[in-house]
Amino acid sequence: MTIRDTADEWRVRATRTPFTGHKTSVRTDEVVMPDGSLAGRDYQVHPGSVAILALDDQDRVLLIRQYRHPVRHRLWEIPAGLLDVPGENPLHAAQRELYEEAHVKAEDWRVLIDVYTSPGGSDEAVRIFLARDLAEAEGARFASEDEEQDMEHARLPLDEVVRGLLAGDLHNTCLAAGVLALTAARGANAVESLRPADAPWPARPF
Repeated sequence: MTIRDTADEWRVRATRTPFTGHKTSVRTDEVVMPDGSLAGRDYQVHPGSVAILALDDQDRVLLIRQYRHPVRHRLWEIPAGLLDVPGENPLHAAQRELYEEAHVKAEDWRVLIDVYTSPGGSDEAVRIFLARDLAEAEGARFASEDEEQDMEHARLPLDEVVRGLLAGDLHNTCLAAGVLALTAARGANAVESLRPADAPWPARPF
Protein backbone atom coordinates (compact mmCIF):
# COMPACT_ATOMS: atom_id res chain seq x y z
CA MET A 1 0.00 0.00 0.00
CA THR A 2 1.29 3.44 -0.96
CA ILE A 3 0.14 6.40 1.11
CA ARG A 4 0.36 9.95 -0.14
CA ASP A 5 -1.14 13.29 0.88
CA THR A 6 -3.43 14.64 -1.84
CA ALA A 7 -4.56 18.16 -2.64
CA ASP A 8 -8.24 18.84 -2.00
CA GLU A 9 -10.33 21.95 -1.39
CA TRP A 10 -13.78 22.04 0.20
CA ARG A 11 -16.11 24.83 -0.83
CA VAL A 12 -15.84 28.07 1.13
CA ARG A 13 -19.11 30.02 1.29
CA ALA A 14 -17.63 33.15 2.86
CA THR A 15 -14.27 34.40 4.05
CA ARG A 16 -12.93 37.39 5.94
CA THR A 17 -9.61 38.56 7.36
CA PRO A 18 -10.15 39.93 10.87
CA PHE A 19 -6.44 40.54 11.47
CA THR A 20 -3.51 41.47 9.24
CA GLY A 21 -0.02 41.62 10.73
CA HIS A 22 3.42 42.49 9.45
CA LYS A 23 4.17 39.06 7.96
CA THR A 24 1.08 36.94 8.55
CA SER A 25 -2.68 37.33 8.91
CA VAL A 26 -5.66 35.49 10.35
CA ARG A 27 -8.46 34.31 8.06
CA THR A 28 -11.94 33.06 8.93
CA ASP A 29 -13.63 30.78 6.39
CA GLU A 30 -17.14 29.33 6.39
CA VAL A 31 -16.46 25.85 5.03
CA VAL A 32 -19.18 23.59 3.62
CA MET A 33 -18.98 20.20 5.34
CA PRO A 34 -19.77 16.87 3.57
CA ASP A 35 -23.32 16.88 4.98
CA GLY A 36 -23.93 20.43 3.74
CA SER A 37 -23.57 22.12 7.12
CA LEU A 38 -21.25 25.09 7.66
CA ALA A 39 -18.28 25.22 10.00
CA GLY A 40 -16.13 28.24 10.84
CA ARG A 41 -12.39 27.73 10.50
CA ASP A 42 -9.87 30.31 11.78
CA TYR A 43 -6.27 29.94 10.65
CA GLN A 44 -3.02 31.80 10.19
CA VAL A 45 -2.14 32.71 6.62
CA HIS A 46 1.63 32.30 6.32
CA PRO A 47 4.08 32.91 3.44
CA GLY A 48 6.01 29.71 4.15
CA SER A 49 9.48 29.06 5.54
CA VAL A 50 12.74 27.29 4.94
CA ALA A 51 15.00 25.65 7.52
CA ILE A 52 18.49 24.23 7.26
CA LEU A 53 19.96 21.20 8.99
CA ALA A 54 23.62 22.10 8.51
CA LEU A 55 25.95 19.20 9.28
CA ASP A 56 29.72 19.67 9.53
CA ASP A 57 32.48 17.17 8.79
CA GLN A 58 32.50 16.08 12.45
CA ASP A 59 28.83 15.07 12.25
CA ARG A 60 27.77 18.04 14.34
CA VAL A 61 24.54 19.97 13.82
CA LEU A 62 24.78 23.76 13.61
CA LEU A 63 22.38 25.14 16.21
CA ILE A 64 21.16 28.57 17.16
CA ARG A 65 19.42 29.55 20.40
CA GLN A 66 17.00 32.45 20.61
CA TYR A 67 14.09 33.75 22.62
CA ARG A 68 10.62 32.83 21.35
CA HIS A 69 8.08 35.11 22.98
CA PRO A 70 4.84 33.17 22.32
CA VAL A 71 6.13 30.15 24.29
CA ARG A 72 8.29 32.16 26.73
CA HIS A 73 11.35 29.99 26.10
CA ARG A 74 14.83 30.21 24.67
CA LEU A 75 14.84 27.40 22.13
CA TRP A 76 17.66 25.58 20.41
CA GLU A 77 16.80 25.56 16.70
CA ILE A 78 18.28 25.14 13.26
CA PRO A 79 18.66 28.23 11.03
CA ALA A 80 15.35 29.14 9.41
CA GLY A 81 13.45 32.03 7.93
CA LEU A 82 10.39 33.20 6.05
CA LEU A 83 9.91 33.10 2.30
CA ASP A 84 9.76 36.88 2.19
CA VAL A 85 9.79 37.23 -1.59
CA PRO A 86 6.77 35.72 -3.40
CA GLY A 87 7.89 32.99 -5.80
CA GLU A 88 11.46 32.99 -4.48
CA ASN A 89 13.44 29.80 -5.01
CA PRO A 90 13.45 28.21 -1.53
CA LEU A 91 17.06 27.08 -1.98
CA HIS A 92 18.15 30.68 -2.44
CA ALA A 93 16.19 31.66 0.66
CA ALA A 94 17.84 28.86 2.65
CA GLN A 95 21.32 29.87 1.52
CA ARG A 96 20.57 33.45 2.57
CA GLU A 97 19.28 32.38 5.99
CA LEU A 98 22.32 30.18 6.65
CA TYR A 99 24.57 33.12 5.84
CA GLU A 100 22.58 35.66 7.86
CA GLU A 101 22.04 33.56 10.98
CA ALA A 102 25.30 31.60 11.11
CA HIS A 103 27.70 33.26 8.61
CA VAL A 104 28.16 29.84 7.01
CA LYS A 105 27.95 28.57 3.43
CA ALA A 106 27.50 24.99 2.19
CA GLU A 107 28.44 23.24 -1.02
CA ASP A 108 26.12 20.22 -0.85
CA TRP A 109 22.37 20.88 -0.58
CA ARG A 110 19.53 18.33 -0.56
CA VAL A 111 15.83 18.50 0.31
CA LEU A 112 15.49 16.62 3.58
CA ILE A 113 11.76 16.87 4.32
CA ASP A 114 8.70 19.06 3.64
CA VAL A 115 6.20 19.65 6.45
CA TYR A 116 3.09 21.59 7.38
CA THR A 117 3.89 22.82 10.87
CA SER A 118 0.34 23.04 12.25
CA PRO A 119 -2.20 22.22 9.52
CA GLY A 120 -5.18 22.50 11.84
CA GLY A 121 -4.46 26.16 12.52
CA SER A 122 -2.03 27.49 9.92
CA ASP A 123 -1.22 27.06 6.23
CA GLU A 124 2.52 27.40 6.93
CA ALA A 125 4.62 25.04 4.82
CA VAL A 126 8.31 24.50 5.60
CA ARG A 127 10.99 22.96 3.41
CA ILE A 128 13.88 21.62 5.48
CA PHE A 129 17.20 21.26 3.67
CA LEU A 130 20.24 19.17 4.50
CA ALA A 131 23.37 21.27 3.99
CA ARG A 132 26.85 19.71 4.07
CA ASP A 133 30.44 20.64 3.18
CA LEU A 134 30.28 23.72 5.39
CA ALA A 135 32.68 26.65 5.45
CA GLU A 136 32.75 30.13 6.90
CA ALA A 137 31.02 32.64 4.64
CA GLU A 138 33.00 35.46 3.12
CA GLY A 139 32.38 39.14 3.74
CA ALA A 140 30.91 41.03 6.67
CA ARG A 141 28.51 39.42 9.11
CA PHE A 142 24.84 40.23 8.71
CA ALA A 143 23.60 42.95 11.08
CA SER A 144 21.15 41.21 13.43
CA GLU A 145 18.10 42.82 15.00
CA ASP A 146 15.26 42.07 17.43
CA GLU A 147 15.56 38.58 19.00
CA GLU A 148 18.51 37.76 16.77
CA GLN A 149 20.67 40.29 18.62
CA ASP A 150 20.77 37.86 21.55
CA MET A 151 21.27 34.72 19.45
CA GLU A 152 23.73 32.03 20.57
CA HIS A 153 25.48 29.51 18.31
CA ALA A 154 26.67 25.97 18.94
CA ARG A 155 27.57 22.75 17.16
CA LEU A 156 26.41 19.53 18.78
CA PRO A 157 26.88 15.91 17.69
CA LEU A 158 23.83 14.58 15.87
CA ASP A 159 23.30 11.69 18.30
CA GLU A 160 23.26 14.12 21.24
CA VAL A 161 20.56 16.19 19.55
CA VAL A 162 18.50 13.03 19.00
CA ARG A 163 18.82 12.19 22.69
CA GLY A 164 17.77 15.71 23.66
CA LEU A 165 14.68 15.50 21.48
CA LEU A 166 13.60 12.11 22.81
CA ALA A 167 14.25 13.22 26.40
CA GLY A 168 11.93 16.20 26.00
CA ASP A 169 14.73 18.74 26.41
CA LEU A 170 14.45 20.17 22.87
CA HIS A 171 11.15 21.24 21.31
CA ASN A 172 11.59 23.15 18.06
CA THR A 173 9.53 21.67 15.22
CA CYS A 174 12.08 22.11 12.44
CA LEU A 175 14.91 20.82 14.61
CA ALA A 176 12.92 17.70 15.49
CA ALA A 177 11.68 17.04 11.96
CA GLY A 178 15.08 17.60 10.37
CA VAL A 179 17.19 15.64 12.84
CA LEU A 180 14.81 12.68 13.04
CA ALA A 181 14.36 12.62 9.25
CA LEU A 182 18.12 12.54 8.75
CA THR A 183 18.47 9.77 11.33
CA ALA A 184 15.78 7.76 9.53
CA ALA A 185 17.39 8.38 6.14
CA ARG A 186 20.72 7.14 7.46
CA GLY A 187 19.09 4.03 8.87
CA ALA A 188 17.66 3.28 5.44
CA ASN A 189 20.92 4.13 3.64
CA ALA A 190 18.94 6.76 1.75
CA VAL A 191 20.84 10.00 2.41
CA GLU A 192 22.47 10.10 -1.00
CA SER A 193 19.11 9.51 -2.69
CA LEU A 194 17.42 12.49 -1.01
CA ARG A 195 15.66 14.83 -3.41
CA PRO A 196 17.77 17.46 -5.17
CA ALA A 197 17.77 20.95 -3.69
CA ASP A 198 15.63 22.30 -6.54
CA ALA A 199 12.96 19.57 -6.32
CA PRO A 200 9.39 20.80 -6.99
CA TRP A 201 7.45 21.97 -3.94
CA PRO A 202 3.71 22.11 -4.69
CA ALA A 203 2.94 23.82 -1.38
CA ARG A 204 5.05 26.83 -2.40
CA PRO A 205 5.70 26.77 -6.18
CA PHE A 206 8.75 28.68 -7.37
